[in-house]
Amino acid sequence: MVAHYLRLGLVSLKRQPALTALMVCIMAFGIAATSVTYAAYRVATADPMPSKAEHLFFPQIDAQGPAGRGGGLEPDRALDYVDATRLLRDHQARYQAAMYGVALLLGPITARGSPKLLSGHAVSPEFFPMLEVPFHFGSSWSAADDTGASHVVVIGSQLNQQLFGGRDSVGRILTLDGHDFRVVGVMAPWNPQPQFYDLFNSEAWSDQGEQLFIPLNTAIAMQEGNNGTTNCSTGNGNSSFQALLGSTCVWLSMVVQLDGPAAERHYRAYLDNYARTQQATGRYAWAPNNRLRDLPHWLAYLGVVPPDTRISSWIALSLLLVCMVNTIGLLLAKFMRRRAEIAVRRALGATRRAIHLQFLCEAALVGVAGVLFSLLLTATGIWGMGELISNGVASEVRFSLSLLVTSALLGLLTTVLAGLYPAWTASRIQPALQLKIS
Repeated sequence: MVAHYLRLGLVSLKRQPALTALMVCIMAFGIAATSVTYAAYRVATADPMPSKAEHLFFPQIDAQGPAGRGGGLEPDRALDYVDATRLLRDHQARYQAAMYGVALLLGPITARGSPKLLSGHAVSPEFFPMLEVPFHFGSSWSAADDTGASHVVVIGSQLNQQLFGGRDSVGRILTLDGHDFRVVGVMAPWNPQPQFYDLFNSEAWSDQGEQLFIPLNTAIAMQEGNNGTTNCSTGNGNSSFQALLGSTCVWLSMVVQLDGPAAERHYRAYLDNYARTQQATGRYAWAPNNRLRDLPHWLAYLGVVPPDTRISSWIALSLLLVCMVNTIGLLLAKFMRRRAEIAVRRALGATRRAIHLQFLCEAALVGVAGVLFSLLLTATGIWGMGELISNGVASEVRFSLSLLVTSALLGLLTTVLAGLYPAWTASRIQPALQLKIS
């Protein structure tokens, strides 16, 4: 019986192609707009480290006092070198890593090559196991390499493909800023979005993964400047790199792994005790003012999810509702034009349920056509965002199978809901009164 109703619905839709096309376009536009904004919102709110998001914490120490806070209460998002190295040395967390951005000039691999600038991070060695960085070849460097400021490097998969054709390059030598570095590891593709581990020196959203990592102590020994943000509100670290190391200028990001509430409480107490010690020695002239946020709260605090993403989602849902109301009106007008046909069918014994089902099937056909057209519009919209916006959330949105299924279900559900009232109204027509009027 449903197949018969679907055939009747198809015949009915063909009778008025312009009205049918209008309903299909209205629904497709609403579904596509909602799907595109939903895809962007899903990227923006995705957990970049789902396996341990609640165990990764970002310590903040108020190294610059009221002058650095600008009248507010929150300490800066990064640490100075003295505090960062002390936290690394005390090692009160299961894993911990300090880091800052570097830009290194790669010498030519061949005689005909030319130098190129590579961006990456100088990190302490526990960065890799803590963030579960995957490797194609080799591994990260050892603690001894970091302590001894060895010239070793971990490179990204894209850089390995560019320089060595994707082959195992462990043991190969790269000349970086005039120094020979030995490749100890090649990462598998790894580009968490947002790049949460250093939101002080890096953009949150990037379609390019890290090109390389070098040991933190090696970068310090080479006096590699920070390829990012350095906040020197007190102005005591601007004269030289050595002055920067001893200053209260903040420029190093830090992440620690704390497994459980007890470990978190212990680390908070440690930070407070450390700040009190600094105050007692005269290094700080203000009371301890520390923060310790886990990854979800850290991203929320920094406002990593753009507010316009949420606003766009509400606008798209409102647009879908408007499209749904317009479709209800068009279906109702279309069905009411067939009052005489409905009255004859009712007089011949068709039940209200049968009439209702028939017109729901017709609405479902509109939904199927709208869904198919909306998928094309959704794919076009996502492609357009990627082409027009090279950075940010939009550049990371992809047309995936899950988005396809979600769009299809949303379209069918919306259209069926839009068809409920017109179909119910059509089924309530009184055959005797309608035949008398006719």
